[in-house]
Amino acid sequence: MIHWQKKWICWAVGWVGMVLITFYFVHFIKAEELSRWNVLVLFTDDQRADTIAALGNPVIQTPNLDRLVRAGLVFDGAYMQGGMHGATCIPSRAMLLTGRGLFRVDEKMITQDTWPAAFQRAGYTTFMTGKWHNGAKSLPRVFAEARSVFLGGMHNPLQAPLGDLVEGKLTKPTPAPAHSCQVFADQAIRFLREHRQGPFFCYVAFNGPHDPHIVPEDFPVGYDAEKIPLPPNFLPQHPFDNGEMTVRDERLLPWPRRPEQIRQMLAEYYRYISYIDHQIGRILDALANSPHRDRTIVVFAADSAVARGSHGLIGKQNLYEHSIRIPLVIAGPTIPKGRRTQALCYLHDLLPTLGRLCGVRPPAGSEGIDLTGVLQDPAQPGRPDLLFAYRDLQRAIRQGRWKLIRYPQVDRTQLFDLQTDPHETSNLADRPEYAPTLAQLTARLRQMLQSEGDSTPWTVPNPKPATWTPPTSAKLTPLRPIK
Repeated sequence: MIHWQKKWICWAVGWVGMVLITFYFVHFIKAEELSRWNVLVLFTDDQRADTIAALGNPVIQTPNLDRLVRAGLVFDGAYMQGGMHGATCIPSRAMLLTGRGLFRVDEKMITQDTWPAAFQRAGYTTFMTGKWHNGAKSLPRVFAEARSVFLGGMHNPLQAPLGDLVEGKLTKPTPAPAHSCQVFADQAIRFLREHRQGPFFCYVAFNGPHDPHIVPEDFPVGYDAEKIPLPPNFLPQHPFDNGEMTVRDERLLPWPRRPEQIRQMLAEYYRYISYIDHQIGRILDALANSPHRDRTIVVFAADSAVARGSHGLIGKQNLYEHSIRIPLVIAGPTIPKGRRTQALCYLHDLLPTLGRLCGVRPPAGSEGIDLTGVLQDPAQPGRPDLLFAYRDLQRAIRQGRWKLIRYPQVDRTQLFDLQTDPHETSNLADRPEYAPTLAQLTARLRQMLQSEGDSTPWTVPNPKPATWTPPTSAKLTPLRPIK
């Protein structure tokens, strides 16, 4: 009798144990899965930080980005770090996805681990659609699923060649059935509607508002070029040779830059941004009508910005604020709503921050910092200073209110007080009263460059003359169409 009772007790204890284990896996594991945020990244190409109505642009119409601004936290001190060639969007996208800085990133993402891959290892479904400018081989290493992928830098968006990721390879591209930005939005909406189980990381990489500024003719939003204000730092010509005066982007318009040409370019640029804003609105509406609405962190950012007439420049091959400061908005559960922060950060700090929020372990080599403290308290500081570089032509540092840009090839230095001169129109480098600030920033910039292993000299042995005259025979680059 006693033996039977012992067997019964053992059986009962075992049965209860199995029930508890099952309850744990069903309840607690499911709860853990539900506690992991989804991530939706909306990424544009060449969009200035000052092209959102809710952030102070009185002309542009961006109702959907405006509602994202109202729903989240805006980083006014977000930057891309630069590039070592004219197509700065290539390293920018690689920096975003690897979390590595400019001096150590593999632009093709073949030799380095990435954040989307880390999210996948953590149980996330990873999906992308849109522009992929980092080589076909890297795409299946970074994302598990991809549809309507534009492999390249720029193209007529009404004819963009798009392919899908099938069994680890991109299919043969076929012309887009509609404007490529609409197709990318369509694919993102399809993903949100079809995804059922587990957390996801969805990356939507628009190929606009990069030129050519082509928008469907029936898009109702338009801008009167005559009413577009010129940038506060507009110049007919850059005052000296910055080393990239005739790169492709700078040949989009002749010299000197005429106000009416810049206004027309801005009108087309703004219209393209409004068109992308409309596509973003479609995605946000689909998210709001999906089961994922309360579990998703939404990010809006851009790979870089562009001059579009500022300082007499057109493109992004410079280290002025208008070309390296990017829009960055984060919205979602637990994120402060309708707030702005001045915390300094790089674009490659974004995914380390989202990884921390989502409990994802960093990929090997990620250098970005975790900014979740800023998400909790927007008054907290970010990085103490930021380093920027463009080829061997330009180096810069941003520290608090101060910005220093160095041009070693022509032995020129610029110093700006961004607090009183946010448009960088008054160079203080030669004024005696700012000599201590200049010396301190110079020393810090040299120190940062040395720590990065940068061998670019402060001054080359035989500097070129800084004066520059536009070539009379320079061939202009047409805005449309471009392949």
